[in-house]
Amino acid sequence: MSIRTSKGLLIPAATLALMAGLTTPALADAATTEPVVSTAADAEDTAVQPGPPAEPEETDLIEVADPEASTGEAEWPVGKPDPGPAAEHCTPGGVYRPTSKGGKFHKGVGPTNSNYNGTSRTAKSRFEAEVTAKVGISVSAGLKVKASAMVAEIEHEYSVNLSLELTAKLGNVITVDTPAKKTTHAKYGVYRLKHKGKSYSYYSNCSTTPKKTITSYTPYRVGWYIWES
Repeated sequence: MSIRTSKGLLIPAATLALMAGLTTPALADAATTEPVVSTAADAEDTAVQPGPPAEPEETDLIEVADPEASTGEAEWPVGKPDPGPAAEHCTPGGVYRPTSKGGKFHKGVGPTNSNYNGTSRTAKSRFEAEVTAKVGISVSAGLKVKASAMVAEIEHEYSVNLSLELTAKLGNVITVDTPAKKTTHAKYGVYRLKHKGKSYSYYSNCSTTPKKTITSYTPYRVGWYIWES
C-alpha cells in the first residue's frame, strides 16, 4: 500500500513507518534525561562559608585516642535517672548528663587547597583530597566516663547520629564555582558537633563529686568546607 502526499508523491506505507520509527529514540532520550540532584550532604559541601573553619574555643581539649578505654569507674546506664538524695545505696561510678547542644565545627585533614579565578567570568574549581586521616572525639578535661558512653548519652538526649571516629580519605573530589577575580579555598575533613554536659561520680552513699562542665566535639560526617576571598 502507498500513500499520496499533499504534493502528489506516492510514498510506500513501510517507508512512512520507518521514518516515524526514526523519531522514537530522540523522544525516549529526552524523557529519560534528568538533572542530577545533589544530596543534602553535597549541598552543604558546596555552600560557600563566610570564612575559614572556626577553631574550638576551649584550650583544654583532649583528643580521645581510644573512646572505648575504661576510666576505671562503673558507668551509669544510658538514660537512667539519677537516684535522689533519699536513696540508701548507689553503685559507685561516673556519670555524664548532656545539658546543651552547639553548632558544627570542621576539622580539616591535610592542606587547604586554593584556586584563583583571574578571568572576567565565573569558572570551575576542582579540588581533590591529598591525604587519608582519621578524626575522633575531642573533649575537655574531667570526663568521668568513657567517651563512648558520653556519645551514647548525647545521641539519646538529642536524637542525633554520631560516630566515635570517621576517616577522611585520599582522592575525594569536589568541583565548585569560583566567581571572577575571586579565590576559592577548600579544606577536606570531618564535621563535628559541639555539646556541653555535666560529669561527676557517685559514691556508694549517693553523694557525688563536684559536677564539672564538659565540652565535647563528636564526628558526624566527612565533607568539604568551602570559602572565598
